[in-house]
Order: sequence, then C-alpha cells, then structure tokens
Amino acid sequence: MTHTLPLPDFTHERVEVITGRRSGLFIAVALHSSVLGSALGGARLWTYPHWSDGLGDALRLSAAMTLKNATAGLDAGGGKAVIGLEPGTVLDAERRRAAFLDLGDAVESFDGLYRTAEDVGSTMDDMAVVGERTTHVVGLPDSSGGSGEPAGPTSLGVYESLRAVLERTTGSADVAGRRITISGLGQVGGRLAVRLSAEGALLTVTDVNPERRHLAGELGATWAEPGAEHLVPSDVFVPAGIGGLLTDEVIDALETSAVCGPANNPLASHSGADRLAARGIVYAPDFVVNAGGVIYLDNEAKQRGTRAEIMERVSQIGDTVRRILADSEERGITPLAAAEELAAERLRVGVAAPVLG
Repeated sequence: MTHTLPLPDFTHERVEVITGRRSGLFIAVALHSSVLGSALGGARLWTYPHWSDGLGDALRLSAAMTLKNATAGLDAGGGKAVIGLEPGTVLDAERRRAAFLDLGDAVESFDGLYRTAEDVGSTMDDMAVVGERTTHVVGLPDSSGGSGEPAGPTSLGVYESLRAVLERTTGSADVAGRRITISGLGQVGGRLAVRLSAEGALLTVTDVNPERRHLAGELGATWAEPGAEHLVPSDVFVPAGIGGLLTDEVIDALETSAVCGPANNPLASHSGADRLAARGIVYAPDFVVNAGGVIYLDNEAKQRGTRAEIMERVSQIGDTVRRILADSEERGITPLAAAEELAAERLRVGVAAPVLG
C-alpha cells in the first residue's frame, strides 16, 4: 500500500534521477545533508503509480534520514535511494541484478558523500551486487565480510522505544498483558511480533500481504483486516509498514494510548503530531524509534566497538525516547517538535557529537 504524502521543503544538497542503462528502471538518489558527514540511508525498491511518486519518496525519506542520523548521534548525514517500478512490474533475477548494478553506478557518482544499504524491498544480497560497482555500501552479507542484516538492530530499538512509551503511559515498561497492535509484518515488524508474543503481550497484527497471516496463527495473535487495525483498542499502536498510514481520519478514529513504530514517515501530514497530542495519544517520533539499523550499520562500518557493544548503543534508543517524552511534557510541545529541535541544534553546531543518549 502506498500513501500519497506531501513533498518536503527542497533543502537537499544534490539529487540525481536516472534511467538505469542496464535495467531501464527509474532510479533516484537524494543527498539531503552531509553536514555531519557522509550521508547514510537505504535503497528502497518499490512500486509507484508514477515516477514522480518515487522521486517524492526519495526526497521525503532522505530528509528524514538527516533527522534520524542527527538524533542518533552519528557523524553521518541523510540520504536515500529509490528504485521505482511501474505498477504490475515483476523483476526476474537478471533484471533485478541489472537494477542494483545501475544503483551502484549512481551511488559511486556521489564520490563517497552517500552510502547506501538495504531498505524496504531490497536485501543484503542486492547490496552485494551494488558492491560490485561501488565501495560506498554497508550492510553486506557476513559471508562477504559485511555487517549482515540490520533488521534485528532496528527491531531492538523499536522494542526498547515501546518499553519507554509504556513506562510513560502505564508506569511500567513490562509488555506482558499489554495490548499491542502491529500494522506491518515485514523484517522488523515480524521480529518485533515474535519477541512481544514471547514476553506475553496480547497482539493484534496485520499486513497487506495475506501470506503473512500465518505468523498470527503461529504466535496466537489476533489478525485484523488491513485498514481496520487502528480501530482495535490497544495500549500501543505500532505502524511498521509503508509511510502515511496516520491520516487525519485514522488519527481521529485511532483506539490507542500511544503510537510507536518503525515505519518511516507514518504521519500523513506534519500536523498529525498535534492531532495525536490533542487526543492525548503519546507519539514516539519514527526517526528516533527506528534508528537501530543505522546506528548498527554506521558503527560496524567504522569498526567502533564489538557487535555486543554496538547493540548496547542501539538499546539506548529507549533512553533517548524517555528524554524526548520528558522534554515534550515539561515544555508543553509535541514529542515530534522536541526531537526535531534536538536534531536541528546538532545540525546547526555541525559537529559529530551525540546530542542524545
């Protein structure tokens, strides 16, 4: 499911749009900011109604990566790549390989100012293909000397964020017995569902792909029809699919105490944060919650600590969320505004030192 979202202000340093010479596919690489260092952001392979929708996605996602990397305390800027498919397009193995070779050439043209990684629709194996054309790629398979799958670290960061939100709304970080709705059972949402189920959460889950319904059965979770999951009463609603889910209409009908999930740009409009606050729904900003993957990939690529040490840094995302929620309450602003201000301050100073814990 793709939602139409507004374009961000154009403050990007550089945007390249090409037709892949091998694949014939639309490819966009958007470098939003390199103030804090070489930009880091994944490569999304997705179907769009029109090529301009793919470009818009690259612009939005790259701007969000600047916020994400800044609030995560990384010395990395924000960027994103998109390979856009026309509706109905199915890639065979040969054309898929061609697409990621084309992406590798596009990334290489940025001379190290943008580093790519896997994202929605792409895999570690795809990144290995990109690596045939450029060295500016992270998240390669372990077998290739890379850092491996980042979905695990991302899921850990979401889990710790969710615990922080529960602590704020219920007084306890314990997930046992809490009603949690997960919208999207991909690499991150699926991992999160498995962990929460094991810890005794009462899960409602859904995904636009009906084949994911089997996971609900395996976990003893309730399956909700896609598009109706927000109507199920919950303690925390977890958007874990494509962005733009939280429209004004959805927010007004949302039956939850809090929103905390890994989906990029879950708010259909920026004003959605105010709308959630007006209803008394706590909102943990997506670019803070889902930063586990980039924290892991950036530190692994720069060999900053063992994997265990890096995962400990990922787990500290929960403390970051606690600080943002406390600042929001103390100052009477939304958590989104509090997180954006912290990112803006770090970008203004322009130094590679963490603002948040």
